[in-house]
This record gives sequence, C-alpha cells and structure tokens, in this order.
Amino acid sequence: MRPESYLSHLRRELDAFRATLGADLGAPVEHCGPWTLRDLAGHLGSGNLWAATAVTEGHGDHHPPAPRDPGALLEWYDGGCATLLAALDADPAAPAWSFAPPPTVGFWQRRRAQETLIHRWDAEHALGAAKPLDPVLAADGVAEVFDTMAPRMITRGLATGPPHALRVTATDTGASWTYGPGEPVATLAGPAGELLLLLWGRMAEGEGDLSWSGDRAAGLLVLGSRLTP
Repeated sequence: MRPESYLSHLRRELDAFRATLGADLGAPVEHCGPWTLRDLAGHLGSGNLWAATAVTEGHGDHHPPAPRDPGALLEWYDGGCATLLAALDADPAAPAWSFAPPPTVGFWQRRRAQETLIHRWDAEHALGAAKPLDPVLAADGVAEVFDTMAPRMITRGLATGPPHALRVTATDTGASWTYGPGEPVATLAGPAGELLLLLWGRMAEGEGDLSWSGDRAAGLLVLGSRLTP
C-alpha cells in the first residue's frame, strides 16, 4: 500500500475508534483479557504517542499513562492522534526506531494503521456494533501478520515456527500468502477481514465464510502457534 493510503486509513480508523468513546467506557472488551473500553483507549492512545516518539526521537522508551477522568481521556486521546499523524506525515523511508524491520517511518505508518483497525473493531464489538474491516487494509494486515508479527513472536520465544506451509487466500481481494516451509499442505480461504480477525484471535476458524481445502488438520497446526501478541 502507498504511504498516503496508510495515513488515510489511519485517520479514518482513529476517528471511528474515537466515536466509540462517547458510550460506556466500562464496557468489557471480549478479546483483550480484563480490559474495559477505557483500558483499550488508554492502550491505543499510549501506543500512538509511543510510535510518534519512535519517529521523532528515535527510541521506544515513551509509555505515557492515560488519564482516568473521561473528559481528560478524550482530550488526551485527541491530542495523541494529532501528534501521531503529524509525526507520520513524513517520508516513509526516513529512519525511525522500530521493534522489527524496517526501522523507518513507513514501518509505523503501516503498524499504527493495522493496530487501530483491530482495536476499532474491538471497541465497536464491545458495544455490539462492529463494522466490517476495509478489505484492502485487512489484506495488508494479513501480510503483516506473516511478514512481521509471527516472526517476532518466534524471535521472542513466544511461539514456535510452523511445521509446514499453509496457503491463505483472500476471496475478496485475490491476494494470497504462503506461511511456512515447503509446499502448502492446505489452503484457508475467506474474506480478508475475516482472515485478519482469525489471525488476531477475534474469530474462530469455524465461523464466518472461511473455508478449507487440503489437509485441514495440518493447516490448523500452523494456526495453533501464537501468530500475534
């Protein structure tokens, strides 16, 4: 995806997340452990400022806490969004600190767009009104899982490498990925948004419009390792 596309998606997803904060901040977020919507807003807002610092100051040591007061939380979130967007409105090839390659502004343009996409869905789901994921952005998110997030989980010792290859195909965008060594033993197909939700643990593999061909049991072994944080 082009840098301007990431920023356009990011602005839209940040605004959509913001729209959920006028509701019940105590609503539980199903796929984020004990977190409430207030906790999720703090996580996303802190991550925005962390990423901005990674770009503007070249380190990853900034982890600001979120205010607890609802009014202060909204003002803090809005300010952090503005700070992040200003920092990311730069040459994607410019150097930046990052937790995975490449150490560039472009890494954060992609990462924050993807992070916000998933957590926007989390917030809306917590309120019983989750909207679909943009297929193009979701397909890029599937690619990010395989090229960035899953390898990082393995490097950190939090997951094991796949025993064999799985092919994943987005039926709405036509994109396809192979994860693991050798020839794919199975293919998992479905809309890009559902594939992304599955890989991030927001959907079970038997839900939605996902379908299998080949050795499903072997394919499930690939998905059985933690692919995302």
